[in-house]
Amino acid sequence: MSTTMSSTISFSVGTLFNKPKPNFTLRSSFLGPPPKLHLKTTPSSSKFTMSVEAGIGLMATKLGMMSFFESDGKVVPVTVVGFKEGNIVTQVKTQATDGYDAVQVGYRRVRDRKLTKPEMGHLEKAGAIPMRHLQEFRLQSVEGFEANQKLVLEELFKEGDLVDVSGTTIGKGFQGGIKRHHFKRGLMTHGSKSHRALGSIGAGTTPGRVYKGKKMPGRMGGTKRKIRKLKIVKIDKELNVVMIKGALPGKPGNLLRITPAKIVGVNIPKN
Repeated sequence: MSTTMSSTISFSVGTLFNKPKPNFTLRSSFLGPPPKLHLKTTPSSSKFTMSVEAGIGLMATKLGMMSFFESDGKVVPVTVVGFKEGNIVTQVKTQATDGYDAVQVGYRRVRDRKLTKPEMGHLEKAGAIPMRHLQEFRLQSVEGFEANQKLVLEELFKEGDLVDVSGTTIGKGFQGGIKRHHFKRGLMTHGSKSHRALGSIGAGTTPGRVYKGKKMPGRMGGTKRKIRKLKIVKIDKELNVVMIKGALPGKPGNLLRITPAKIVGVNIPKN
């Protein structure tokens, strides 16, 4: 055997076991790492299914919270949501043109100089006014929608309907475990030096590491969140506001996305 440690050992396995010679080269473990294998993968033929909405929705602005008295005298905490100028269809995407069915909606009118030329050209193509926010609503069918069509609140939602509301939560910065994950604090007496500290985060020898997903201090808030199946308590046509039961993400002035609540078997197919 050669004394050169980097040499490759090749031999015929067929001579030992009376079998056809395989088309590969063996490398001994002490001569170096094994050769890298380059495998060619073919894309899967299965079609990727995207999540669709139960129906077309609207964009709105959070105004604040208040108490609402129902007809039977029950007090209900509601969030008041207002609608500024907008909620106009800016583009209709179909399976033939874009590979999926969706309706793009614009919201909140702004000055022309607030938008870039590509954004202005996209809106001018649809014949719509300059708007700040553009969002898509993936639907099962886009029949009946056309560019520059205005979406009316009263035609989409009624009092008593259930809706899904999504928005960006209030950012609270870097927070500890007590505020972020509702941990209990340590002792305040008897010589304790761990009042609001996190404490042990795992064993030493086994597993010798910190598990992924461990609840620890970190940035809190400022993320997208959806609150599902909230009831529309009141629709005020004069003020152009909607009162939705419960709390909604974000602070007053935050952008919200309101869609019909997904109910499997009713407005969303089971498959």
